[in-house]
Amino acid sequence: MDTDTAPRAGRREWAGLAALALPTLLASLELTLPNLALPAIAADLAPSGAQSLWIIDIYGFLLAGSLITMGTLGDRIGRRRMLLAGSAAFGVASVLAAYSVNAEMLIAARALLGIAGATLMPSSLSLAATIFRDPRQRTVAIGIVIACVAGGTAIGPLAGGWILQHFRWGAVFLIAAPVIVIFLVVGPLLLPEHKEPDAGKMDVLSVVMSLVAVLTVIYGLKRTAEHGVGTIAVVSIVVGLISAVVFVRRQRCLKDPLIDLRLLRSASFSVSLVTLLLGVFVLFGANFYLAQYLQLVFGLSPLHAGLWTAPAACGVIVGSTLAPVLVRRVRPGLVVGAGLLVSAAGFLVLTQVSPGGGLPTLVAGSVVVSAGLGPMMTLTTDLVVGCAPPGRAGEASALAETAPELGGALGIAILGSIGTAVYNGMTVPAGLTPDAAETARGTLSGAVSVAAQSPHPVGAELLDAARGAFTDGLHLIAGISTALLVVTATLFAFLVRRS
Repeated sequence: MDTDTAPRAGRREWAGLAALALPTLLASLELTLPNLALPAIAADLAPSGAQSLWIIDIYGFLLAGSLITMGTLGDRIGRRRMLLAGSAAFGVASVLAAYSVNAEMLIAARALLGIAGATLMPSSLSLAATIFRDPRQRTVAIGIVIACVAGGTAIGPLAGGWILQHFRWGAVFLIAAPVIVIFLVVGPLLLPEHKEPDAGKMDVLSVVMSLVAVLTVIYGLKRTAEHGVGTIAVVSIVVGLISAVVFVRRQRCLKDPLIDLRLLRSASFSVSLVTLLLGVFVLFGANFYLAQYLQLVFGLSPLHAGLWTAPAACGVIVGSTLAPVLVRRVRPGLVVGAGLLVSAAGFLVLTQVSPGGGLPTLVAGSVVVSAGLGPMMTLTTDLVVGCAPPGRAGEASALAETAPELGGALGIAILGSIGTAVYNGMTVPAGLTPDAAETARGTLSGAVSVAAQSPHPVGAELLDAARGAFTDGLHLIAGISTALLVVTATLFAFLVRRS
């Protein structure tokens, strides 16, 4: 739609965007808030090791797996209706999680939170695209939505730490309830309804295939990141890839497909999706490593590590909200390309981090990385949503959310495995038993534990060697990310310009 002829939004539409920010913020908060609460949950509910992992992981798994289904369903039944229903379910699940009496109940509540959370982001993005038909205003609106996601990531560790100092662990879930109540009151007053009148029926088999494809691939990648390449991880990924191939073939044969594959024929659409995936690939891969670096190399507590990661999240907020201003004067392809190059420069800074005193360098590098990726996230998401017909906005929004979920899982698995391989090759000092040496080579946390139990000269030497090897892994990850971003920036600017 031409900027000169598109209707411009007024105060009511901007107030509606403020309402959309509430569920968006909650969905991203839920990804980080429970992590700090896990020790208190363990003391109260006594979950097994496997249950502790599922308490954290199941939300992200079902969120990622349900995005495509929920986005497409919103196009069919109405995006506002989907958002309000999902928000209500999110609020109920939050209360159930807060008052869980055993680990099984908490896992079930977190699963419901993941499914409900999958309704929030696609519906919010597609409603933003519906409300703001003027391209420039739509870019601003999407930038604000992306900033809310980053804001939730930044606030999560800080809010979680403060809450746990003053209240029981259930309060980290309970804070969602009043926010949801406010949204359920103002949402119907400010948000318009929109659905595709000729969307057709949902294909249940396609829904199942999409769930299996996304869930098994992400599970396999996550298991690879945690335990290395193994039979279960490989089988899970292969099952997911086969399901994805069968899913694509089925969509080509359906009159009313779950995903309209014709969307991918647009170069702007497909290139933006791939760029979004790759950008989050390097971001999550690096963040996974940096979180451990802050705690195990610099010796910070989880709360203080969260404080030092907050500036990077603020970098995403600044970059994503600055993007709409930049594209008024510069083409989106050049803004995204320049942002990726800025992020590459940030990764170059991370190659200079040292174990002895590299905290300022690490924080500065991570802020530059995030600030450069902020415009990319806003503008590629805007291109994906803007390229889709109005009736497919929910579907396009779901793809725009699924791509970074997959990119994040791939980044943690692949870049994390590369860093782990570098670390595993370290030379341990003499004087350790074979079992202790194997434990030290396995993980940095294992090396820290072995060093604490070893005589001073051996323990200090082991710590230096382990932290040096971990730093070498960080340098390699940063170098790979730099090269990948430079190539991606060049290809994006060229391909989007041609389209």
